[in-house]
Amino acid sequence: MIRRLNDRALAWNGPLATALGGIIALGAGLTIVRLVPLSASLVVVLGVVGVSAMVEPLVAVGALLFWGPMWAWLRAELPQVPAQIAQLFFVLAVGAWLGRKLARREIRLPNPLSPDERHPILLALSIFLAWALLSLWDAVELPVYGVPELIKWVQILLLLLLIQDHLTDRRLPWLLGAILVTGLFQAGVGIWQFALRGEGPEHFAILGDAFYRAYGTFEQPNPYAGYLGMTLSLAVGIVAVMVQEWLWSHRESTTPRQLPRYVPAVAAIGLAMLGALGMSWSRGGWLGFAAAAGAMALALPRKARRGAILVALLAGLGLLLYATGLMPGSVRARLTSFVADVRFEDMRGVGINDANYAVIERLAHWQSALEMMRHNLWTGVGFGCYEPAYDAFALINWPFALGHAHNYYLTIAAETGLPGLLAYLTLWATVIWQTWRVTRRAQGLARGIAVGLVGTWTHLSVHHLLDNLYVNNVHLHIGVLLGLLVFLIAQSSSQPKNSL
Repeated sequence: MIRRLNDRALAWNGPLATALGGIIALGAGLTIVRLVPLSASLVVVLGVVGVSAMVEPLVAVGALLFWGPMWAWLRAELPQVPAQIAQLFFVLAVGAWLGRKLARREIRLPNPLSPDERHPILLALSIFLAWALLSLWDAVELPVYGVPELIKWVQILLLLLLIQDHLTDRRLPWLLGAILVTGLFQAGVGIWQFALRGEGPEHFAILGDAFYRAYGTFEQPNPYAGYLGMTLSLAVGIVAVMVQEWLWSHRESTTPRQLPRYVPAVAAIGLAMLGALGMSWSRGGWLGFAAAAGAMALALPRKARRGAILVALLAGLGLLLYATGLMPGSVRARLTSFVADVRFEDMRGVGINDANYAVIERLAHWQSALEMMRHNLWTGVGFGCYEPAYDAFALINWPFALGHAHNYYLTIAAETGLPGLLAYLTLWATVIWQTWRVTRRAQGLARGIAVGLVGTWTHLSVHHLLDNLYVNNVHLHIGVLLGLLVFLIAQSSSQPKNSL
């Protein structure tokens, strides 16, 4: 059974990490609204993070987590600031980590094929990366599209290795604080856009033009909702498990445990993210988090049978709200209005109107992606090359590529062929299974994180049926979470922790 994480470290570092994260978020907010001269504040931020990263690489990781989702907003609103500033923080983090290991002569590459090292996630990720690389041998636009997409996944791999190697009990609250404070900041921006700003992009107007869809710094509501749903799941898992264990201790012990002091703060952050997720008005985000809630409910009890009962209760509650009219009509319409327009036929002969445009557009791109896969079943058109290949497969009424097929599974099948799709599915099946195993063995905060990650991976998997979430530097966020998972897996093994 996994050992309980150091409670004294959590008691001290948890509130300290939250407070420091709040200060950093406030400083970033002041920079954004230009109350501080932009050039001077940027230089100060880079200098402080650079020096601090030499001592502690997680400082740079926290910075890349915060600034990564700013990419689209920086491009649109502050072109004088490098939009990919998060990539600089990534280089600082990896460079500081490798530099420390080089100075100690500790650099060693883990072998994913070794049964002694037990790296199933690393093995599955390596297989997917290898096939993605192979698909680029005859890619449509290798330098502009293929190479950047491959670099994303190399960054995921490097962040996984960094976090699993460098993270400790004492550093864990700082990493969680960076993840949750960034989620809180994005939630705050979305709530302001929806309810407080009073204006917004015309095409985001909803509810009789009285409100505007929240989109944070993503400039699009759907990937914003995906990011919130994944981060919210982590907060929900932590709160649910800690409250569960607190209630259990009152039932079973004469000296019950106190509820950890960080739980109310995490719960408040979760509520803010839940509100912003609702305000995004994203069907994919809502459906993804509904599936994530069900997965977390299944994982929360120790016995799967009780988890299944809890899932059934949640599903029954949702159906009851829908059937009795207690669910707002606008929400019901948003969740179900697309069903009437879904059809599985040739989209070239379907009439298009304002009501069915969004659904038919997705289906048309799905059809184009399937044609790409049929064109080259084994290696596809090249990893990341859906957009430049689209012209050769576009339907007559849909000449413009959207960057992806609005279904990541079809996108990856079009780009890397059937073997690439199978490798991708195997990767995430492995991740979900390994996360589930940790929920069965862990306790305390470790189990809360694992339950939350079950929800995170579920949200990612379901939302990818309608969109692509590997945008706006969200892949950096996913790489950090994968490293966090591998750290938890290592805690459950008697083998010494692997180092790079």
